[in-house]
Amino acid sequence: MRYRELGRTGWRVSEVSFGAWAIGGSWGEVDDGASMEALHAAIDSGVNFIDTADVYGMGRSEKLVARLKRERKDEIVVATKAGRKLAPHTADGYNKANLTAFIEESLRNLEVETLDLVQLHCPPTEVYYRPEVFGALDELMAAGKIRHYGVSVQKVEEALKAIEYPNVQTVQLIFNCFRHRPAELFFEQAKKRKVGILARVPLASGMLTGKLKADSTFEEGDHRTFNRHGEKFDVGETFSGVEYGQALRAVEELRALVPDGMTMTQFALRWILMFDAVTCAIPGGKRAGQVKENCAASEMAALSAEAMGGLERIYQERIYGGVHHRW
Repeated sequence: MRYRELGRTGWRVSEVSFGAWAIGGSWGEVDDGASMEALHAAIDSGVNFIDTADVYGMGRSEKLVARLKRERKDEIVVATKAGRKLAPHTADGYNKANLTAFIEESLRNLEVETLDLVQLHCPPTEVYYRPEVFGALDELMAAGKIRHYGVSVQKVEEALKAIEYPNVQTVQLIFNCFRHRPAELFFEQAKKRKVGILARVPLASGMLTGKLKADSTFEEGDHRTFNRHGEKFDVGETFSGVEYGQALRAVEELRALVPDGMTMTQFALRWILMFDAVTCAIPGGKRAGQVKENCAASEMAALSAEAMGGLERIYQERIYGGVHHRW
């Protein structure tokens, strides 16, 4: 496993880390025993950074991470998120009282006195234009409730606005073979400000594993069933916002670019790691085998110029028109 600097935090974190959405919920049935095996497999593979959120199973994911930390002596940096519990999810809800309440609950779930990293959880765009929200986070940091904070965003424009606030240490956004726009301008600006970048949905909800088919079905409680058109949250979180059939066709073309000895999953993760502005990719994993396959991508050789160029061509021809302008 290779490690990269996380913003200005002083932490060096695994460039393939662990996204803990799937072990909390919204990805079909999940077994806590299997989830713990997956978490332990991540640590055994060199992972030292875990990304979770208070709404992932409404505390379930955070509590599993707390259990992991009880069972391991390894130094593990845990990032969580706050804000999506708001109902309705409005900019006005992002106030000090609500953020404090959310953070207090995460402190209990994670069984710590101070949260390593708290991220605003894809708030409405207006929040990024309210300095008082970031002022509230500054106060929570001064009070010892959080060490650092960042944001999780939907749009590049939100990311660019967020990093104008001096204490924003990290930005989490969707960046994968189907979502290239962050690399155009944002990466350069983040590097200038030494802001860490967490690449979420790195496998496009499993599409970039190459294992999905036209007749693949998903459980009722899986967002790949109930959020195909953005019914519950932003459609960009499901298959990266790419229409299912179009994504399948693009994946078939991508197969020809995958080097010998590398799975398509590892190819997709290795592509993300080719960008030095990215701190880490945070794929999820409900089973230990998935996690080990993901982590192995860190140790693989860089992709060739031919592979990078081929992927860019496929993106431009198959994906660009449907997603590039949207996020």
